[in-house]
Amino acid sequence: MKKIVSVIVIIICFVLVGFGIFSQQNKQEYIRIHVRANSNLSVDQNVKYEIKDKIVSYLIPQICNLQTREDFICMINENLDDMESIANEILKEKGFSYGAKVKFCKENFPTRSYDGVVLESGVYDSIIVELGTAEGDNWWCVVYPPLCFISNNSQDILYKSRILEILKSILK
Repeated sequence: MKKIVSVIVIIICFVLVGFGIFSQQNKQEYIRIHVRANSNLSVDQNVKYEIKDKIVSYLIPQICNLQTREDFICMINENLDDMESIANEILKEKGFSYGAKVKFCKENFPTRSYDGVVLESGVYDSIIVELGTAEGDNWWCVVYPPLCFISNNSQDILYKSRILEILKSILK
């Protein structure tokens, strides 16, 4: 009887999460990155993607050994100047007259979907990379947990379900 009640409680929790009852808590878990182009001219959009690639490549080795969200936030704050330098070097190399600003802050965002993960509208901690006037279309992703850094082509990833493990232990 105890096992059945436990399973029912777990199922109810999943349903509540599915309906967004805990969405505010989930918002606090994610850290987003936005690279905002100077304009929608193709030259500005192209450099936006080049800067995005370099910053993501820079962040990958930085996040490898981080264990907590707090560790991630410390790493971001310690590396804001480096990310800004990366963006400004690319802009200078390409002959752009404008610069970049990188900041870590809370910002309000609309509902977005990324690789099957829906982020509800609301306020999120975010790395914001503004190129020039930052009035063009942006590229965005989730850097914590690191959804931007997952390769869709990897065959060597082992997926585990913590929920399935809990259910198996309860039903033993």
